[in-house]
Amino acid sequence: MAGVAVDAVLGDPRRGHPVAIFGRAAQALQDRVYADSRLRGSVYAGASVLPVLGCAVVADRLSRRRPWAQLAVTAAAGWAVTGAASLASEAERIRVALAAGDLTAARAALPGLCGRDPGGLDATEIARAVIESVAENTSDGAVAPVLWGAVAGLPGLAAYRAVNTLDSMVGYRSSRYARFGWASARLDDVVNWAPARLTGLLAVGCAPLAGGSPAAAWRALRGDGGRHPSPNAGRCEAAFAGALGVRLGGSNAYDGVTEQRPRLGDGRPPSPADIARAVRLSRAVTLAATGFAALMSVITENPASWKTPELPRSWGSGARSAESGRAAMPGAAMAGAAIAGEESG
Repeated sequence: MAGVAVDAVLGDPRRGHPVAIFGRAAQALQDRVYADSRLRGSVYAGASVLPVLGCAVVADRLSRRRPWAQLAVTAAAGWAVTGAASLASEAERIRVALAAGDLTAARAALPGLCGRDPGGLDATEIARAVIESVAENTSDGAVAPVLWGAVAGLPGLAAYRAVNTLDSMVGYRSSRYARFGWASARLDDVVNWAPARLTGLLAVGCAPLAGGSPAAAWRALRGDGGRHPSPNAGRCEAAFAGALGVRLGGSNAYDGVTEQRPRLGDGRPPSPADIARAVRLSRAVTLAATGFAALMSVITENPASWKTPELPRSWGSGARSAESGRAAMPGAAMAGAAIAGEESG
């Protein structure tokens, strides 16, 4: 939670970003070991991720006996790997350009958000690209980090971001990376499986905050989420499409190669104004996921606090039926608290 709060206030550092440093190191390693081979790509993925994981494990153990030090280190890591603020900023920059009718500026800004070719895109297609990127990156840049942080602490944060960064570098189906990037892409699919589905469910629940319908979001998630070629991105994009009442998918060009993506949602074509609604939905999902992750962290780190307390043996036999009833009540109360926590998260 502290990392998400710092990210919301400060955004990403302009220089010396840890993810950028990792990216440069991974690129240097790639330049040395690249070959059109799945085996070589698997070795590359392991050699890139394992040192990051090892350093995070050491830092976590060294700070474990100092709660404030552990909080500071985890918060700093959470800030470094969370990209919610920069995601909203980039999307808003493109929206402003589109609202002003400046297609040239919007096209120039689009590569900062997604990898598709911006040349020739009109305002509707740029808006679609932005909304799809906001949906997918809400999972990759916000929900997944806090979820892995709750499950595995500092090592989970660091390893997840390393895996996701590798996927953004080599996880493409191009002639260069189809084999070499296979391991990185599959690893990213695994670590994002649960976060993507949580993102879709939270988008359904948060749809009214973006002026949308939970029923429409659920219908799109159920009906269209599995049609996307990515096992994860489709869940996020379909839920956002339904929540915003728009239709996503279509022709996307990457490095001169055109791909046909299935239609997601049954609404109208997106407009520049829908970008602001997508950002609002992304922020709501991020806050909800942070609350959910905080609840998970409390449960996993303090399991003893969730046990039903033992009652005094001095109670007589006449009180045994009441004892049984009292023992059941805390469990019911805790179930209600957990549901309320997930709803508020």
